[in-house]
Amino acid sequence: MPRLFARLIHVVALGLLLAACSHVAPQSQPAKPPVPPVEAPPPAAAPLPPVVSAPLPTPPPTPAVTPPLPGSVPGRSATVALLVPLSGPSAPLGAALFNAAQMALFEMADNAFNLLPFDSKGTADGAVAAVQQALGQHADIIIGPLFSTEAKAAAPLARQAGVAMVSFTADSTAAGSGVFALGFLPGPQAQRVADYARSQSLSRLAILAPSNDYGRTVVDYLSNAAPQQGITLAGLEYYDAAAADVGSALKRLVKIDPKRGADVGFDALILPDEGQRLKVVAAALSTAGVDPAKVRILGTMLWDDGHVGSESALVGAWYPSPPQGSHTDFDNRYSRAFGTHPPRLASLGYDATALAAVLARHVPRDFSVAALTNPTGFAGVDGIFRLKGDGTAERGYAIREVQASGPDKEIAPAPASFQAAY
Repeated sequence: MPRLFARLIHVVALGLLLAACSHVAPQSQPAKPPVPPVEAPPPAAAPLPPVVSAPLPTPPPTPAVTPPLPGSVPGRSATVALLVPLSGPSAPLGAALFNAAQMALFEMADNAFNLLPFDSKGTADGAVAAVQQALGQHADIIIGPLFSTEAKAAAPLARQAGVAMVSFTADSTAAGSGVFALGFLPGPQAQRVADYARSQSLSRLAILAPSNDYGRTVVDYLSNAAPQQGITLAGLEYYDAAAADVGSALKRLVKIDPKRGADVGFDALILPDEGQRLKVVAAALSTAGVDPAKVRILGTMLWDDGHVGSESALVGAWYPSPPQGSHTDFDNRYSRAFGTHPPRLASLGYDATALAAVLARHVPRDFSVAALTNPTGFAGVDGIFRLKGDGTAERGYAIREVQASGPDKEIAPAPASFQAAY
């Protein structure tokens, strides 16, 4: 059993022991006649989902009653529902999100904060059933579910009940009207790295994207945002995400003008892809006439896995990333608690639960859309973030440069506040 659960059992046992010791034995009274037998109680109701509560602080000898922590609401606990896949193919990721949420519970919450986990099963039907159960337990706020299909299916129920839902999806189309997408949205990532390239006098941007949902999301976002940021969209081509050959797309994109020498018509090229497909695209660049010494290659957070540098054509490329310091610290704490390193998305479970814990300590407690969309934002494991009225999450990203070996180098820090963003 992980030490974090052991700590929870120890805290609950200690609380029961202290409660037992606090009762004063009554003075002796005259004997009373025997109590008549009582009819057997009705069958017990169906068991409630397990409740994870924040640890109770050990009370001092005096006063006899421990005062509430600053910001907590006496006599009224906060009920926070956590919807994650605890069964099915995505159960390991769901368990990691639950583990991270428990870390935030122990580190951030007071003793009036209760976390109720519900199994969304990673499916639309499972998420709907989980939301119904959460609302049946009078949840004040819903954290999760994980996937876009789950969030879209569960959102109407949460909206109808007037309960805010902070999902982990990165699909902005699932958000809005009290439902939030806390995930790392690909469009703003692309804009961040494109803005940085422009700040380095690389204002002519080309896009070579896979013809899938991710690629089209990046293209649509940059097509709208680039002109407003002084960026010229100098070229755009899609390639078949299932094809191994991207040569024809590159030929259409690269327009070498003999009058301009080796100028291909753009200063920076963004490749919103990953894995083996990204390596195939990168390897084909030089054949098409794209010189990495003259054209800066850009990426998105898909590159944030430490393996991009194995492709020589991508060494020196830039991509956005959350600040590494706080995430590394989270990774180390998680590893000590659970004996394994967390998956990349586990930090979302921590940040969402920590956000709920902060709001739960307000007097009066406030999980409204207005409180969630505080323009100042919040400091999380992955840097600053704030939830916007349209349901999306705005984040502060650093810029990293791909290295041939060792960790990638941070060349531009993430902002410390939204007032000082970039």
